[in-house]
Amino acid sequence: MKELNFDLMNLTRHSGEGSFATKACRSRGLQQIADELHGLGYKLKAAKNLAPKHVDALVRGWKAAGIADATMRNRLGWVRWWAEKVGKNGLIAADNSEYGLAERPRFNGNRAKRADAETLAKVSDERVRLALRLEAAFGLRREEVLKMRPALADNGDRLALRSSWCKGGRYREIPLTHPKQRALLDEVKALCGDGSLIGEGRNYHQAVKQYENTLLKAGIRNAHGFRHAYAQWRYKSLTGWDAPAAGGRSCAEMNQGEQAQDRRARLQISHELGHGRLDVTDTYLGRRWPAREAKESKAA
Repeated sequence: MKELNFDLMNLTRHSGEGSFATKACRSRGLQQIADELHGLGYKLKAAKNLAPKHVDALVRGWKAAGIADATMRNRLGWVRWWAEKVGKNGLIAADNSEYGLAERPRFNGNRAKRADAETLAKVSDERVRLALRLEAAFGLRREEVLKMRPALADNGDRLALRSSWCKGGRYREIPLTHPKQRALLDEVKALCGDGSLIGEGRNYHQAVKQYENTLLKAGIRNAHGFRHAYAQWRYKSLTGWDAPAAGGRSCAEMNQGEQAQDRRARLQISHELGHGRLDVTDTYLGRRWPAREAKESKAA
């Protein structure tokens, strides 16, 4: 095994961040990238030797090979993780457009879905029904609602999600700001005890299959929409007005103080959703700025 491959293997093996599937995918991806660098003539002795020229060479190679922008964004995500682990956080540009990659489409219409009584009545499995309610009440992902152990996560005024439950291994906290959140959390704890919604005698993959089959029978096609609804509810509670996706104003229609409030709310919501970036909130809340004005602002 080449030296860089061996070093990256150890780096990923000793990282506890993310689910088993996330870690396995990251490990495979970094091994492929190490092979690509070797093929490009960069025979790095150690992971800590990563430099900007290596990233630029990788991107040029991917473009020459006709790799899709979405795939290149994923690969750059792995390289960012690598850079962070060797103490080189600023080595890679935070904005993928710096590498000539198209931005992800940030808003495709309002996808918010309410966990109302009519929708939940179609869900026959109690654990799946509670999972959907948690997604809507706390903006959680499917993996998080299934793996979370509510008795451990409940910190009174906030929900503390351990890194092993979360996508990308990102620990985060979500505040409890409404009595309905407290009531739901207590209901889930009463069912789960010290465990999770996966339940006794099942593993995570079996729980996912049950979740998917139950939603299919219930005719629910967009469970991710419950996270969108949470984001829009939080936005209104933090700002006092509707998000653009729900018919509210864009930043172009706000005064300076309201724009600052919009930014603070979006950063908070991004953290609560497990992202940590401002731009990703366009997907959930609608664009901060109309497309034309966003480009002009970026150019300035």
